[in-house]
Amino acid sequence: MNGERRVAGLLCSEVLEKLGDFIDGTLGPSERAAVEAHLAGCSVCEQFGGSVAASVGALRRQRLARAEDGASVDKVIARLQSALLTKITT
Repeated sequence: MNGERRVAGLLCSEVLEKLGDFIDGTLGPSERAAVEAHLAGCSVCEQFGGSVAASVGALRRQRLARAEDGASVDKVIARLQSALLTKITT
């Protein structure tokens, strides 16, 4: 990946893959610590991941509040993740 860095044992793309679980709080302690260490040492992921985490977290909270709209929220989340991956590779 162009511009991808390995920080704290994780590549930026690996952090992106774990971002949803990180936001949901479902990562195990060691994985969560590795993602947090990567974010602390990678300014690109810290900035990008922080804003995305806030957006995805808000979407997921909305989905929980309005379960009937869950399918459309999942599509938005998938598009955000795709856009993030594209951003990291360019």
